[in-house]
Amino acid sequence: MKASVLGLLAGLAGFAHAEAPGDVPASGDASPALEEIVVVAEGSVRPRQGGFGSVGVVDGEALTLLRPNHPSEALARVPGVWVARGSGQEHLMAIRSGVFAGPGACGEFLYLEHGVPIRPAGFCNINNLFELNIEGAAAVEVVRGPASALFGGNALNGVVNVVPRSGPQPWRLSAEAGPHGYAQARAGGTAGSLRMDLHSTTTDGWRDDTGYGQQKLNLALDSARGEWQGATFFSATLLNQETGGYVRGYRAYEDSALRDSNPNPEAYRDAWSARLVSEWSLQRDGRRLVLTPYLRRSNMAFLQHFLPGKPLETNAQTSGGALARLGGTNGALAWEVGAQAEYMQGWLRQVQDGATVGSRFLVATRPPGKHYDYAVDSVLAAAFHDLRWTFSPRGTLVHSLRVERLSYGYDNRWLVGNSRDDGTACGFGGCLYTRPASREDSFTNVAGRLGLHWRLGDAELYATTGVGFRPPQATELYRLQSGQLAADIDSESQASLELGWRGTVGRFDGEAALYAGRTENLIFRDANGFNVSDGETRSEGLEFALGYAVADAQRLELTGTWARHRYAFDRAAARGERIQDGADVDSAPRWLASARWTARYRGLVSELEAAHVGSHFINAANTARYRGHLVFHWRGRYALRERVTLFARILNLTDERYADRADYAFGSHRYFPALPRQLYAGVEWTL
Repeated sequence: MKASVLGLLAGLAGFAHAEAPGDVPASGDASPALEEIVVVAEGSVRPRQGGFGSVGVVDGEALTLLRPNHPSEALARVPGVWVARGSGQEHLMAIRSGVFAGPGACGEFLYLEHGVPIRPAGFCNINNLFELNIEGAAAVEVVRGPASALFGGNALNGVVNVVPRSGPQPWRLSAEAGPHGYAQARAGGTAGSLRMDLHSTTTDGWRDDTGYGQQKLNLALDSARGEWQGATFFSATLLNQETGGYVRGYRAYEDSALRDSNPNPEAYRDAWSARLVSEWSLQRDGRRLVLTPYLRRSNMAFLQHFLPGKPLETNAQTSGGALARLGGTNGALAWEVGAQAEYMQGWLRQVQDGATVGSRFLVATRPPGKHYDYAVDSVLAAAFHDLRWTFSPRGTLVHSLRVERLSYGYDNRWLVGNSRDDGTACGFGGCLYTRPASREDSFTNVAGRLGLHWRLGDAELYATTGVGFRPPQATELYRLQSGQLAADIDSESQASLELGWRGTVGRFDGEAALYAGRTENLIFRDANGFNVSDGETRSEGLEFALGYAVADAQRLELTGTWARHRYAFDRAAARGERIQDGADVDSAPRWLASARWTARYRGLVSELEAAHVGSHFINAANTARYRGHLVFHWRGRYALRERVTLFARILNLTDERYADRADYAFGSHRYFPALPRQLYAGVEWTL
């Protein structure tokens, strides 16, 4: 396993809001119930939504019981969301969409920590969830649908926000063990005004050569200076992973000889990240000012084992910026205006050490040596407003608008064109990898939302329409192929309409949303291998989350999604596929569902969960399909003593053979097989 060095992020004098999200202070007595997390502050994005649109929340109580090995286990509880698990901590995300892969995939979703993007707008990582400390979070929030009017670029299909823990809590230490050399240790608590949450995980991996080590640290510090109230958050993550490749062949995930094998034992991914976010708020004369400066740095190296020649990519970015928001009320009108500015310096290199193995064409067009070496600077500037008019005791209208400009300065630090490393031409019409000349690009986008909210006793109705955007990412503009010397692509946009209900009826509570959307300027790779942006998709769906209190100590929950995502254009695409108008978007199940039965008895909490992923096409041509799966899990906690809690979970209870991710490419079915039945157990001490 390659070694990574966790960098230090320089200190920043900061600003923050005093009511930081945190745990409910514990009493002196141990409680048989799980620790309840109350999210009340700037770290949560729910207040910004104002009841308009769909926000799913996995709260601290659920995260404490879940102790997720992978983010997919937590986000499966949110309707409209599917995280297709890859090898180790890798993943592909879907929120009201199909799973995105390849060109156009990165940047479809916005990932936040404490309400601040964890990456610059044009320098995303498709596996960004492993840079978030979900394991030590107070809550995970998912905004479904376009949300650029509130959060900016890349919030095209949705937003994932991780709310760090803060506030006074006793120290808790835990240790757990599981199969295939799995071990995890956690520590968290408060020393004075400083809160810390740390965890470390190691595993040998179930499949051959798929072990990883992962460490994450969160620090939160409350402070005050005169009338200013604040809190500062620091987070760092480190991942050293041996990566498994696809196993190939129809239903290979069922084959005993293939499912735990790894065709790419040489593959690895090493990554680290560090972020510092500070918020300060000032309340005066009915106005509230919030200032949020931030710094970020990340570095990653991974072997692209899925490409002929298996080149090594390394990339890094350093960025910083600030958010400012000013709000207040004037009679029935609540208003907020704000601005954001950030600057980023990043770079990317791709180098292939050895000769490509394969056909004469592959060998000739994918030579060893340096393929890409470029630096890119970006500057983002945005202004926004959010207006809410309460026109009656029951009704509220909302209007939000954001204007954002993202500018790139691209500096090619290697040979222009698609020559070999020594400047000579490749055979078969030229090399695959193409380096455009240095250039500058800018994208200006406008997003908005308009909504109506109506209260009816214990229920509420809402209707909202909005437009989101996603600017082209640096890799889509400057990491070109097949002789394309300039990528003439536009920002993607999505328009959406949503109708929703939330309410309580006796022992029932729940929510439902009906939506329709259309995405334009979809970025993809065409039959010539060019990055283009003339695709379209249309979507419609129904999402619901229902709960029923069977008794005071028992609860049933059901979340589900029916959705149809279809292409709305005809085009020959890469890999010899043909996209047809009306065909299903690949890797977009029509049905997603999960159900949970939770029971409490004295110091025991028990949960049985069923998770379903429906059948779906796995290629754009709609000629190959994955049959779907239904999997059962059990999780439990038991308060053995006042300060000692035992916990356990059994994942894949019935030992189902299924695929975490299915794909069809280059004339072959290929899969990431899911783990067989697993038992994890551990103990937690409260000091």
